[in-house]
Amino acid sequence: MDDAPIRKASRRGLADEVADRVREAIFEARYPPGAPLREVELSALLGVSRGAVREGLSQLEREGLIRTGWHRPTTVVEATPADVEEVYTVRAALDRLAAVTAQRTATAHQLDELDRLVDQMATEMTAGAGVPRLLSLDMAFHDQIYAAAGNRRLTEAWQALHSQVHLFQLQRASLALRQYRALVVDEHRHIANMLRDGDVQKLERLVGEHVDSARRSLLAALTEAATAE
Repeated sequence: MDDAPIRKASRRGLADEVADRVREAIFEARYPPGAPLREVELSALLGVSRGAVREGLSQLEREGLIRTGWHRPTTVVEATPADVEEVYTVRAALDRLAAVTAQRTATAHQLDELDRLVDQMATEMTAGAGVPRLLSLDMAFHDQIYAAAGNRRLTEAWQALHSQVHLFQLQRASLALRQYRALVVDEHRHIANMLRDGDVQKLERLVGEHVDSARRSLLAALTEAATAE
């Protein structure tokens, strides 16, 4: 097994591929929140120029995945309570709109895909999958709802928030693993069922509570981690 924390880029000098590889490594928890990202090290690991790394990291900074600045190291973002409140408040509004829209517009195939993703979550849980794998299915489930809604501008708004949501959910699941594993399958199955045949107001409340539960869980975990330091 390759112990390197990141795979080499297959095409040299492409900043977008650098961003893809580093993002992938962050979402696989190879670079946890607060971890430094050094240009020289990444250039060697990826087999690309430092200029390409610098451009790729700039893209990830725009996505809200990393923080950098003059006379400070480049690091993976660590969620603060203020960050959590902002991101999850916006996410709740977007998710509610996506769900109620998808309930009207989703095709049978799109609804079947949601069921398939939930079934895969359950299978992976039984097999003992780790947080990165479960979270990738979690995010794919929500991506599918946005796709089913069929609203391009709504999807673009979600994509602007996507990387931060993924990172914050990774931090939440890592800090409160038992709770995340206990809820992830049932909560998503309930949403999938309500999208097929549910009262629109109940669906909207369910989706809002799903997001708010994640917000509260992460805030509590951050408070507990800070107290333990």
